[in-house]
Amino acid sequence: MHVTMIGAGYVGLVSGACFADFGHIVTCVDTDARKIDALRRGEIPIYEPGLADLVAANVKAERLFFTTSLKEGLEKAEAVFIAVGTPSRRGDGHADLSYVYQAARDIARAISRYTVVVTKSTVPVGTGDEVERIIRETRPDAEFAVVSNPEFLREGAAIADFKRPDRILVGTEDERAQQVMAELYRPLYLNQAPVLFTARRTAELTKYAANAFLATKITFINEIADLCEQVGANVQDVARGIGLDNRIGSKFLHAGPGYGGSCFPKDTLALIKTAQDYKAPIRIVETVVSVNDQRKRAMARKVIQALGGSVRGKAVGVLGLTFKPNTDDMRDAPSISIITALQDAGAHITAHDPEGVAQAKLVLDDVAYVDTPYAAAEGADALVIITEWDAFRALDLKRIHALMKSPIVVDLRNIYRPDEMAALGFAYQSVGRG
Repeated sequence: MHVTMIGAGYVGLVSGACFADFGHIVTCVDTDARKIDALRRGEIPIYEPGLADLVAANVKAERLFFTTSLKEGLEKAEAVFIAVGTPSRRGDGHADLSYVYQAARDIARAISRYTVVVTKSTVPVGTGDEVERIIRETRPDAEFAVVSNPEFLREGAAIADFKRPDRILVGTEDERAQQVMAELYRPLYLNQAPVLFTARRTAELTKYAANAFLATKITFINEIADLCEQVGANVQDVARGIGLDNRIGSKFLHAGPGYGGSCFPKDTLALIKTAQDYKAPIRIVETVVSVNDQRKRAMARKVIQALGGSVRGKAVGVLGLTFKPNTDDMRDAPSISIITALQDAGAHITAHDPEGVAQAKLVLDDVAYVDTPYAAAEGADALVIITEWDAFRALDLKRIHALMKSPIVVDLRNIYRPDEMAALGFAYQSVGRG
């Protein structure tokens, strides 16, 4: 099949490369000429394990192409995916759908045959209706169907998630469009991935509901962690105890500094705004957002307390800047709030991240970036672990101890064992292990 991806960002590039790997002919279209030129040279604009090799292999096999020309991209397309950004709109928190609607207008002008227009971007309920209205208004003669096909990709594991998904959600009641989508995803049938066909609005809401529920699980275990610290319980054991109940499940029950990234913050906010617009407020999600925002600053206070109540003039080493491992994504990363709060309190920050430094420099000022975790520890009054990169899981702790000015470690990801850290002479604090 011939497929077009509008938007060569995270979702569009991963999805396009994976569809091409299935054997489809995919063209990624983006208005950013520099990005397209870089992709043609084999330079990948984001860090995602395995993506560079996947793109290179499919470009070489002439199944994956990049262009700035939508007309060229849509020439043979049977399905065109809208995979543009939907950031939180400044001022009110609603999803900014301007890029989606512009893509709809551009598609309307360019299509010349029956085309399935698929919203892959995360969009609020009713967006598909508006996309359909825009295309119909712009091109009354066009033959098309608008489908919702939300993505469920985890950054750092996106290729595996695309190729071995828990489910494929397709929102359309158009029979012809269903056939196109079924054929598009047919290569996954060998993996027995369930394809769930729903109404379009149902698919749109399901994506938001899924992210809000996961954000709620994270926030729930974080609040339990706070209680654990007060009563002398261990949150990791609590998480195992409840996670073994298959009605609850163990995933997303890892206490830490709060959620961040490109999805949960903006999607929970957009869901709240949509619910308010329809006079069906979602109080649980409103509380989740509030608690998560407060938690990041609370983690900075935890570091300050570990240093005796003041960090003024103190050197603090930071390990991990991205919102999670195996990505360079700094969007709404907990590290931003934590580092900013520590700087506000007078601390000097030295930080290391395996992949996120370039992006971190765009959002964090007055930070000394170093190439190794040991350089971050050198001369530090405290060392703070914010992101649980594999490279931080087996550090030479004796070397770390020797390098630090004072051996204080605040582990916000519970990577190390308190008894072992104490035996090595560290003043060690973690999350929810009272």
